[in-house]
Amino acid sequence: MSDPLETRLKSIKHILVVLSGKGGVGKSSVSVSLALGLQAQGLRVGIMDVDLCGPSLPRMLRLEGQSIHQSAQGWSPVQTKETVSASSATHPLGCMSIAFLLGSKKDSVVWRGPKKNAMIKQFFQDVAWGPLDYLVIDTPPGTSDEHLSLVEYLRLAPDVQSVIVTTPQAVALSDVRKEVDFCRKTNLAIAGVVENMSGYVCPHCTHCSNVFSTGGGESLATEYGLPFLGRVPLDPSYTATLDGKGSESTGSLLQDFVASPLKPVFEGIVGKIVEGSKTSEGDAE
Repeated sequence: MSDPLETRLKSIKHILVVLSGKGGVGKSSVSVSLALGLQAQGLRVGIMDVDLCGPSLPRMLRLEGQSIHQSAQGWSPVQTKETVSASSATHPLGCMSIAFLLGSKKDSVVWRGPKKNAMIKQFFQDVAWGPLDYLVIDTPPGTSDEHLSLVEYLRLAPDVQSVIVTTPQAVALSDVRKEVDFCRKTNLAIAGVVENMSGYVCPHCTHCSNVFSTGGGESLATEYGLPFLGRVPLDPSYTATLDGKGSESTGSLLQDFVASPLKPVFEGIVGKIVEGSKTSEGDAE
């Protein structure tokens, strides 16, 4: 009899685990943006929230108040709304989060490690994603039980890579070094480093000021011989988009993403990741 976990994972071509050694570096916003960038290319994409104590993806994806439905195949992920004019994408973005299983968004998750691990396994084993080109996984900061469980379960997946998110400050870079060490100790491949909050774009003159300095993420990538995926500045209009204050007429987050000033930035990052995935496929053959 086939392993149900292995069966689910084999239907997903590529998995991106988004990591950060420190909280507050914008890891969830980068996760959502990567998913939207991949979706905008017409790919079949899912996004999973394993930050069980601080799930934020439903709000960013405008899916708050939604609930999970059971089908013959398992749990059906909650899907985003799209419009025909949003882009060439035809596949909705599916999301799985503990927030969809809670009675209220104010409810806290007070669980020990074993219960967290069981829930993560259930996310992989029981969610009917269907065939996916990419599954993006948003993780909590650090290297905790959730991360160890992910690495263990994902050993059955065809292709798994991590994307490490940092800000330019020395404090964040220090914690990211630990994240790189975690990946190497657990044999988790690293797709590259994203330097988030690299400058601030003025909403009036569009000038970019280096509020938190710049270049730290790139120098860290060079230090460890890792691909540098790109710099993402702070942009107030894009922050509002991910805070649910975008297009009220269509409700389409993808349409707002395509129209945002940061779309070219994430296009470049996604392009490098997709190219790296093709290289991995070639090496596997």
